Amino acid sequence: MFSLRLLALAAAVSLGGCGPEADSRKASPGAVGTLTLVTETGRHPISIEVADTDEKKQIGLMFRTELADAHGMLFPYDRPHEITMWMKNTYISLDMVFIGGDGTVVRVARRTEPHSEDIVSSQGPALGVLELKAGAADHYAIVAGKSRIEHPHFTARTQ
Repeated sequence: MFSLRLLALAAAVSLGGCGPEADSRKASPGAVGTLTLVTETGRHPISIEVADTDEKKQIGLMFRTELADAHGMLFPYDRPHEITMWMKNTYISLDMVFIGGDGTVVRVARRTEPHSEDIVSSQGPALGVLELKAGAADHYAIVAGKSRIEHPHFTARTQ
């Protein structure tokens, strides 16, 4: 009887990390900062969390149920390459802004579908991705080839 209780207790403890509470802990914010989004409508400061490790990049905005206006997550990479993302375990629709090495927006994927496992690609070399609340790309008039991101990760490469 004792070993059965011990086994049940061990199972309960090991399963305790599998619920939604564990998921929200995994989605803890990365480094916090600011970038400037430059579009035809002006200069817009955006508060960001930076996914600056492989683990943070894998989790991104998964399991979040809301994202504030003028807030996003930046995924910086070490070298330009075709970046691919997906929306698995992401509860909110996002706009994905793919950024070239000089900070120029190279592609905008608008209103991505929550929980989709379809690949969203930069469709060419990019050095980073900015994820914003769905509708932000239209709100700020973000246009590939015309808009740019000012942030040390990108501006340091153009000097």
